[in-house]
Amino acid sequence: MDIKTLCLGLLCKGEASGYDLKKQFESTFKHFYPAGYGSIYPSLADLAAKGLVNCREMAQEKKPDRKVYSITDAGRQAFKEALQEADPEHKLRSEYLVAMYFADFLEPQRLEQMLSGWHETLGNGVTRLDSIEKGFGNDAPAGTRFVLGFGKAIAHAMAQYIEENRDMLTGTEGSRPGERSRETGSTASANNIETRL
Repeated sequence: MDIKTLCLGLLCKGEASGYDLKKQFESTFKHFYPAGYGSIYPSLADLAAKGLVNCREMAQEKKPDRKVYSITDAGRQAFKEALQEADPEHKLRSEYLVAMYFADFLEPQRLEQMLSGWHETLGNGVTRLDSIEKGFGNDAPAGTRFVLGFGKAIAHAMAQYIEENRDMLTGTEGSRPGERSRETGSTASANNIETRL
């Protein structure tokens, strides 16, 4: 599924500006499908050119006019068809995992910093998803609740895996010579995320 289809889907829920859509991608979608202005605005322009969305300009004081997009009947139908025909994949891209793959080339202190930083990032992600969930209150659609819950479950499982297996990378057994200390940030980060999960 591409950005254009996702923009159509979000516009099916109500009109929005490119900025509004970017905020949506940075909140609810961030943990599974990030997108920036560089892909959102060209997608909206193409959708408008094809008659799948309408665009109206709203004047703003001391600012450029705000472009607000709304779905057309053709756009709603195109989204439904794209969703029905989708053959979804689950992809994972993680710079942390790339760094861990090459852990043998990292200095011990830097490796500890990365592991603790990753753990902290996951905890921050859970806090962010909790905040989004609270913002919706009891009115959140089932799909939104499912996606937010899935994000929290994945973050929890990843954090737990890091803590249970960091010895694989930092310990004296196996891949790296020399004694490693697990104390650097490990206990603090473990306690930190557990309070959020």
